[in-house]
Amino acid sequence: MKVVQIDGKLTLAQREVPTPEPGEGQVRIRVDYVGICGSDLHYYFEGANGAFVVHEPLAPGHELSGRVDLDPSGRYAPGTPVTVHPARFGTPERGVEDEPHLWPGGSYLGSASTTPHTQGALGEYLVVEAGMVRELPADLPLDLAALAEPLAVSLHGVTRAGDVTGARVLVSGAGPIGLLTAAAARARGAAEVTVVDLLTEPLERAEAVGADRVLRIGVDEVPAGEFDVVFECSGAAPAVSAAFVAARRRGVVVQIGMMADEPRPINLAPAISKELAVLGVFRFKDEIDEAVRILASTPALAAVITHVVDADEAQRAFEIAKDSSVSGKVLVATWPERG
Repeated sequence: MKVVQIDGKLTLAQREVPTPEPGEGQVRIRVDYVGICGSDLHYYFEGANGAFVVHEPLAPGHELSGRVDLDPSGRYAPGTPVTVHPARFGTPERGVEDEPHLWPGGSYLGSASTTPHTQGALGEYLVVEAGMVRELPADLPLDLAALAEPLAVSLHGVTRAGDVTGARVLVSGAGPIGLLTAAAARARGAAEVTVVDLLTEPLERAEAVGADRVLRIGVDEVPAGEFDVVFECSGAAPAVSAAFVAARRRGVVVQIGMMADEPRPINLAPAISKELAVLGVFRFKDEIDEAVRILASTPALAAVITHVVDADEAQRAFEIAKDSSVSGKVLVATWPERG
């Protein structure tokens, strides 16, 4: 089968590798679409995602949709549309017994955090454990279904915030995760969703997915102390400081955007004086099931997807995805004929 692999910084190769055979309790999926995530961009453009360095060929991709090719158990018929929960959970640990996404020793599709690396979905076929498979509604387009994993991350961010029914919400950063977080907050009952970004193009996409108000940083004033919940999705240190200013007293700031594992200057004074709750978000637990339901009922979320690029041009897909002024979510369409 064909596969696209990252060998290191700015080194991408298409190869032929043996088609994997599913063992007991596994399912083979014929992959149709793979979304390019921020971690994939780090692996390609930097050769590492934080502390996780590519030191052997790595097929990226943990956002995917496809169809069952072979299920030895017979549970899933060939052609069944599916997505995948990309985590294999590790060992339970005290204090997070009910939070398997935080257990140490797990793995994630398309990650260099393990040795050997955990291969991802950017190939013709993918074998995963049956428990990772999520069957899709027949009327959910496969390209839209590829958003299930990032939407699940956004939903987990809202889970961390608590009940947002009737809340005034600010989303900082209108990249794909920011757009999906705005949709997640709306789906969970937020009364008003405002999105801020530096660029006009992402803000136009925010309006397309239903933001009530968009503000351009440096042009529009972001109200101080107005928001019950702020979801920081950019991962930029100045945006974290700004989130503390925007939140109301005793408000909540949820850090969804990943930040570099190094010291960065952040102004904590507003977080202290307003007694803010500041919460982190790492991947997700089981929100992917809710994500599938939301995608099936919200076709407007297709506006998050701006480009679909054939796998033979995977390098071009990465270049497009790097430029947030022209792209939202970029999908790579793999080689099998798509229905």
